[in-house]
This record gives sequence, C-alpha cells and structure tokens, in this order.
Amino acid sequence: MKRSPLFILLLTVLLDLIGFGIVLPLLPTYAKELGASPLMIGLIAAIFSIMQFIFSPFWGKLSDVMGRRPVMLISIFITAVSYLVFSQASTIPLLIFARGLSGIGSANIAAAQAYITDVTDSKNRSGAMGMMGAAFGIGFIIGPVIGGILKHHYGIQTVGYVSSFLIAIDLVLALFLLPESNKNAKKLKFGFMKQSSSGNEKTEGTLKIISEKISEYGEGLKNVFKSRPLALLMVANYMYTFAIVNMQVASILLWKEYFSASDEQIGYLFAYVGLWSVIVQGGLISKLTKNIGEHKLFLWGHIFTFIGVFFVPFAPADSLFSVGLFILFFFAVGTSLAAPINISMISLYSDQKNQGQIMGLSQSVNSLARIMGPFSGSVFYGMNFHAPYVFAGAILLLGTLIATDLFKYKIEALDPAA
Repeated sequence: MKRSPLFILLLTVLLDLIGFGIVLPLLPTYAKELGASPLMIGLIAAIFSIMQFIFSPFWGKLSDVMGRRPVMLISIFITAVSYLVFSQASTIPLLIFARGLSGIGSANIAAAQAYITDVTDSKNRSGAMGMMGAAFGIGFIIGPVIGGILKHHYGIQTVGYVSSFLIAIDLVLALFLLPESNKNAKKLKFGFMKQSSSGNEKTEGTLKIISEKISEYGEGLKNVFKSRPLALLMVANYMYTFAIVNMQVASILLWKEYFSASDEQIGYLFAYVGLWSVIVQGGLISKLTKNIGEHKLFLWGHIFTFIGVFFVPFAPADSLFSVGLFILFFFAVGTSLAAPINISMISLYSDQKNQGQIMGLSQSVNSLARIMGPFSGSVFYGMNFHAPYVFAGAILLLGTLIATDLFKYKIEALDPAA
C-alpha cells in the first residue's frame, strides 16, 4: 500500500502544533513569574509572530528553490532547539530568544502549505487545507491540557523538554517518511558537502542562486498586487486575522471579569472551539467545497465569524455556557471555513511556479496581523469591554464585502489544473 505524503505531512504538522500548544498558554504566567511587565509580556507574545512575519517568505521561497523537504527538516530542527532553550529560560532575555527561535522554525507553515499544493489538485486542495486547519484544532485541544499538567506537577523545564521531544519525533518522521514534493526544485548541492577542489565555487553558486531568489520578495509582492483577486485575498487575509486576534486578546479578560469564568472553564471554552474546528476542517469542509464552492464558503465564513465575534460581549453575564456557547459555535465554524478557504483560493489564483513564494507572502501578511492585533485588542478593551468586539465586527463586515466582490473572478479561468 502506497504511503500518502499528505498524511505524513499532516502528522508532522500535528506534532509541531501540539508542542506549540503545550507552551503557548503558559507564557504569560511564566513571564510574569520572571518579573515581566505587562508591556514586556506583550512583546514576548509578539516576538513569535514577528519572526514568522520575517521568515515565512524566506522559507516559502527557499522551498521553491531547494525543495519542500530540506526546508521542512531545517525548520523543524530549529523548532526542537527552541524548546530546549525554553526549558532553560530562567531570564526574560533568554525567554525572548527562545520564542524568537521558535517563531523562525514555525514559519515553515508556508512551505507546508506549498507542499499541499504540490500533492493535491484544485478539487481536493481546500479539503487538504482544511485538514491542516484540523491539525491546528487538535493541537490546541491536546497541547494546553498537557502543558497545564506538566507545569503544575513537574515544572517549566519539563514542559520545554516534552515539547522538544515531540518536535524531535516530528523531525524523525519527516526525515525518513516525507518525500520531496516540488518537482521543479533545483537540485542544489552545497559545496561543503562534497570533497572536491570546486567546493567553494559550488557553495558560492548555490548561495548566489538562493540570494537572487530571496531578493525577489519585493518583486513577488508587487506581482501579487497586479492580480486583482490575489490582492483582494491578501487584504482579506490581513483584515480577517487582525479582527480575530483583536478579539481573542480580550476574550480571556472578558470571560474572567464579565462572565466570572474560572481558568478551568476557560480551558473548556478553548476545547469547545477546537472541537468544532476539527469537525468542520477535518471532514465537512471538503464536502462543502465540492457542493457549494470556495467563493460561497468564503462568504459564509465571514458572516458566521461576524456573528461569533460581534455578539460576544452582549450576552447576559450568567449565560456563558448557554448563549455564550451558541455564539462561540458561529465563531468556531466561521473561522474553520474562512481561514483555510482563503489559503486555498490564494493557491488556486497563483502561478504554479511561485506557490511557495506566494504562500510565504500570505503567511507574512497573516503574521503582521498577529503582531498588530493584540495591541489593538488590549487598548480597546481598556476603553470599554464591548469595543474590541464591535471593532472586529466592523472589520469582518468589510471582509464580507471583499468576499462578495471575489465572485466576479472565476477560479476555473486561472487554475490550469481545473
């Protein structure tokens, strides 16, 4: 029986995200234990996204040149090392360094998305992107539970060790089971890997090729915005992610202060959202895409997310686990549709030769929104606890208009595989 490269990729992504989920919920508390101020805690949270913003196009474009597999292996190794550093991060500077290193490694999501475009056709791509989204959901269901238990019983060092161990398993799986998917990649040979008199020349030639390709980042961004549908999708990607992160940063405070939820109950709420994400992205989205189409799902994803964001602070204070869950259902389903469909549509409207570069640009746009969103959410929450949700809702309405405008651009006319 032939092993599916997509299955192996998703398994490695899942392990990576479980490791990420183990550490992430503990960061604010641990940073505070180290004496970090609220502003410093925000910077510690932001450094991960800052590194993703910088390195996503790098990994994506490098995967176009060298291939997806070597980029995945290098970045996974960096992530494993970052969690080892985290296990020893007893000072704020070392904690910042660990999170920055983790952001560099985890920026490989652009290469992973490009891998999916290599091994799927246009009809199955949205379903595959949805499966990656399901891996995110599972990671955020399992990871925080494991992290909480480890931190409570064994301390922060064990949290770092276990996360690093999971990523090490990820690395072994990718090393032995993940084949190369990019058939157009140049077979680059680094000079120092071969014993020959021309080794320096080969190394210089390889680095020159990589340097030239990476320097095309600005030109690639210019080309993206020459395509009307790609430009709309990039803008929608930023606006949507900004709105969600703007809302998320205020949610824990709202649940605690307005709804009087305990930390344990907040964990259940995250698991509830994650469970719906797994259901939708793990199975339903593929069938929905075939029956309804990407354009309509993208539109409905925005509408559902608007309901799941805007009405959150207007629920009665004693209704978190009744009316609140009903509202969160729309949030979970909406985000499970809009995010992967956005990625899929970007790939379908893109030139096949530049999939990795465009995926990297898309991930950078996403990371930039994740850098800016937390500051917006915290400022608005300080003004009025309704404000982050009203502001996010307004942005989502603009995204809905963009999703409607995209109906004018047929994917079939641009996708050679269609």
